[in-house]
Amino acid sequence: MIDALIAGIVAGYGIAVPVGAVAALIVSLTARTSLRIGSAAALGVATADGLYALLAVLAGSSVAALVRPIAAPLRVASALILLGVGVWIAAQALRRHRRGNRTTPADGRSWTPTRAYLGLLGITVLNPATVVYFVALVLGNGASVAGSARAGAAFIVGVLVASASWQLLLAGGGAVLGRRLTSKRGELITGVVSSLIIGALALDVLLHQ
Repeated sequence: MIDALIAGIVAGYGIAVPVGAVAALIVSLTARTSLRIGSAAALGVATADGLYALLAVLAGSSVAALVRPIAAPLRVASALILLGVGVWIAAQALRRHRRGNRTTPADGRSWTPTRAYLGLLGITVLNPATVVYFVALVLGNGASVAGSARAGAAFIVGVLVASASWQLLLAGGGAVLGRRLTSKRGELITGVVSSLIIGALALDVLLHQ
């Protein structure tokens, strides 16, 4: 059981640590809103990782077989959603800059903790590579993960703990960034740069299917 827990922690960090569009979105969202909203978004990503780990433990290779035929459409959908988010972030930053407004608590009304949680959960779930990754790990660990309910549960808990801790760290970084870049120009730069990063990563997903 301890081996399964450690395997889950390693797997969770393995899928969470590589910087991608979701990580950039968590950082920029927290910088523009609040740590509370960023943390909710971070937990949405961790929940998706945990759900995929659960699917991998329960169904193993059959889940990968089901996902593989629709992997390309899911990847395209995920990339398009991220592109849309990137454009929206840039548009909001430019609009506030032209009006001479700085971000206030009222500006965050479009991003509530619930919306941030569900939005990032949905974006992450659309990544088919995640389930294939976890299935491969479960099958590779053999009986230590898939051999018993307790081992499987320990693996899932390990994934959740690792993913949540990393995503919350990203949200914390976004909160620090937000405090440092509080000027009108700083908010514009933060919004445009983060949207460009998200857009570039989304295009990379589309071009490398």
